[in-house]
Amino acid sequence: MAAARNRTFDEIAIGDRAAATRVMSAADVDALAFVAGEVEPAQLVGKPGDLDERAPGAAAIALVSSLVLRQLPGPGSAIVETQVRSGGTIAAGDVLDARVEVIAKDAAVRAIRLACDCRNQRGEALVDGTLVVTAPVQTLAFDDIADPSLVFRRSDRFAALLAQSAELPPVTCAVVHPCDRDSLEGALQAAARGMIVPTLVGPEAKIRAAAAACGADLAGIAIVATEHSHAAAAAAAAMARDGNVDALMKGSLHTDELMEAVVADAANLRTARRMSQTFILDVPAYPRLLFVTDAAINITPDLKAKADIAQNAIDLARILGIECPKVAILAAVEVVNPKMQATLDAAALCKMADRGQITGGVLDGPLAFDNAVSPEAAKTKGIVSPVAGCADILLAPDLDAGNMVAKQLQYLAGAASAGIVMGARVPIVLTSRADSVRSRLASTAVMKLCVHARRTPR
Repeated sequence: MAAARNRTFDEIAIGDRAAATRVMSAADVDALAFVAGEVEPAQLVGKPGDLDERAPGAAAIALVSSLVLRQLPGPGSAIVETQVRSGGTIAAGDVLDARVEVIAKDAAVRAIRLACDCRNQRGEALVDGTLVVTAPVQTLAFDDIADPSLVFRRSDRFAALLAQSAELPPVTCAVVHPCDRDSLEGALQAAARGMIVPTLVGPEAKIRAAAAACGADLAGIAIVATEHSHAAAAAAAAMARDGNVDALMKGSLHTDELMEAVVADAANLRTARRMSQTFILDVPAYPRLLFVTDAAINITPDLKAKADIAQNAIDLARILGIECPKVAILAAVEVVNPKMQATLDAAALCKMADRGQITGGVLDGPLAFDNAVSPEAAKTKGIVSPVAGCADILLAPDLDAGNMVAKQLQYLAGAASAGIVMGARVPIVLTSRADSVRSRLASTAVMKLCVHARRTPR
């Protein structure tokens, strides 16, 4: 696919145009209404779609702004003046057409004036007027700019984690094979925020090419050059083994490549406990952070491995401020069935917790997914439990189930995600290659909190 790129001031001519069309969903309208201040505080306890599915026409300026900041001029530009008129309302199902056209240029301040217009499918004007925009001087090109999406979020629990980590000194981190835009930019933004002191480990030419593609400056950033991704993983693991870094961060390589280096005898990063991955999810429709484990490392864990996975997740939740995490051990049903191993393991794990073999949390299971997260479902089925309906941690029966639950919550329920591996001598930021920069920053914040928690144990 051809790369998308911005337009520098010198490249822009009077008469240049850009346009975009968007079909408004109920979630889009909710979000625009919220941005425009048309939401009463009492309504914030609902779910997307609970609000009156209309937004003021003035909210369409957000779509016009997106067109300017993503297309003309695009990334690197900034809106400095708005002179617009607005009217009408936006409803779910409306088709909005936003357009901008260059009508003047001012070389003295590198600014352009754009005529802007946004109309619905009936031709009714929602927004029209002009914008003044400073245009970029540097060309930026990307091959993966997606259409903008709006998610109506009544809270941002990751913002609290980022703020909490910002109060702590930066930690050293080996970033393994950061050879694409998002993995490199995530590490560099974390460094710019004072979260980490990074060492970039991988093929230097690819790292510098990724930096050039996103206009990043690598001055002052340490690079350990390796031939390929496998060598990068081994070199980073050795750095952690020797105490040269406090943590590891996955870049644009496969999870198994990194973890093979971490579990290798030469790395000496194993502990007595099984390593496991946990997704930390901020689900808009759920009133607390939700942890899903294991969704990336242990394929078919046995009972002993599940006990370690549970303990890792409990320890992580406690580090993030949940004093007594509630662990729901998932199965397809909420009763013990000798023919279903997941239910037997759930019952055994609960008894292990009773005997002090798993500590720091409250366990219950087997629980089906609905009973774990919905008080109404638990009540309907007559389940009396301190965990049912209000779980903090979902312990999946196997990797397939855990991965499907986590990814469905991300892609169908709008959950923001962070990912980390516990159980090694250092925490490991483990994100998907498809994850956004913000997801990587949230994962880094979690990692940083884990590093400092180890330095000051309870």
